[in-house]
Amino acid sequence: MSSPDELARDTPPPYKRRRTGDTPSSGSSSPDVLAGNPDDFLPPRRLSQRRAGLSKKSVRRSRSASSSESRTRSQTPVRSSPSPTRSPRSRPRSQSPTSSNQSRSDSFSPEPQQPTPTPPREPLKPNYKARLALHGHAKAVSQVRISPNGRFIASASADATVKIWDAATGAHMDTLVGHMAGVSCVAWTPDSNTLASGSDDKAIRLWDRVTGRPKTTARKSAGQEMAPLRGHHNYIHCLAFSPKGNILASGSYDEAVFLWDVRAGRLMRSLPAHSDPVAGIDFCCDGTLVVSCSTDGLIRVWDTSTGQCLRTLVHEDNPAVSNVCFSPNGRFVLAFNLDNCIRLWDYVSGSVKKTYQGHRNEKFSIGGCFAILNGEAFVASASEDGDVILWDVKNKEVLQRVQGHKGVCFWVDVHGETMVTAGQDGSIRVYRHIGLSEEVNGNVCLSVYVESMIVFYGEKRASASCSIPS
Repeated sequence: MSSPDELARDTPPPYKRRRTGDTPSSGSSSPDVLAGNPDDFLPPRRLSQRRAGLSKKSVRRSRSASSSESRTRSQTPVRSSPSPTRSPRSRPRSQSPTSSNQSRSDSFSPEPQQPTPTPPREPLKPNYKARLALHGHAKAVSQVRISPNGRFIASASADATVKIWDAATGAHMDTLVGHMAGVSCVAWTPDSNTLASGSDDKAIRLWDRVTGRPKTTARKSAGQEMAPLRGHHNYIHCLAFSPKGNILASGSYDEAVFLWDVRAGRLMRSLPAHSDPVAGIDFCCDGTLVVSCSTDGLIRVWDTSTGQCLRTLVHEDNPAVSNVCFSPNGRFVLAFNLDNCIRLWDYVSGSVKKTYQGHRNEKFSIGGCFAILNGEAFVASASEDGDVILWDVKNKEVLQRVQGHKGVCFWVDVHGETMVTAGQDGSIRVYRHIGLSEEVNGNVCLSVYVESMIVFYGEKRASASCSIPS
């Protein structure tokens, strides 16, 4: 990826690529629990589907219970009542045992009715509409991230600043100043209280969101501002926090991946990861694995505790990889390539399961993510033509194309019904998902009203009643 200063130029140079003879390691291993079907990264079935499954089980159980009850009664002799009036359970002498058992089975264990199958519901399609345009950066915005709690937006820019915005109103909350060169990347801790930023000045700074100042140390000299994390020999390109927030992973143009102890503010481990700049990095959902990618065309999966490389993934065409992220359950890796393709890898088997196309990505390191909206998963990606494209994860269908920025759209992040993008035009754009019922609410009500009036005053006026569907 070009540095943030280079991103502001009119015609930035393309990536330098060189092929490599690295192939996937056959002797490497990874946890078997992470292997699975390529559709398993979707959320669990909804409650209504689980209830439908339970209803089927209850039908089978009632059948088995009724059959066993009938079998037991048929084997037990029935005594007649001494009174002249027969008991309901007594067997008339004129009836045979077979007919008696059959009638008893019919009277005491009726056949349960089969539940009507629920027709499959069509998947919810995202419908994001532009709501806010945030301005304040003097140069291109290289990355934008929504906090885990969905309340804040952090933006990194080539103007060497980081800005924090209110996600609901778009109000500017703070400007973090301290870097000596353009800022390429930002990352939130899981509690949304700490923000990390990586810059072309080769330093990583940790910020307290509440105070807008550098984070203070937790040991020895408590209350003292933490010094920037230094150790990389070139531009900082990508950052990611572990799910617990105690480890920070960083990728740099020096081709290395660093793992930092956030509380102590020290380097834990250095991984000589690639032979080209590290373009993307991410933690899996449980923090045990780290994935990195590079313009050398390689994707590598690392063990967080040991630093061992568990997998090396490389496509046969060896396209440069500009960004990478884990699926929500950690079983798959989504890779953004500079051949206009996004590939979903099963890193255990080392094979590509899905390929998403429809956007433009040939020169810049653009970013995207997995997103979940009302239980449905989709893939979101920026595009060099300024748009944002959303795909269905399973069938690879383009669900929505959102017009975004003038120039390159560098990054898109989604948190539920909120989507945020960053662009070369220096702006940040906020989108909200508008449900179909909200968008056409007035038209639906009018249609129902007109239909009911037609039924009431029409030819069938004298017959039945009119029911308005909900």
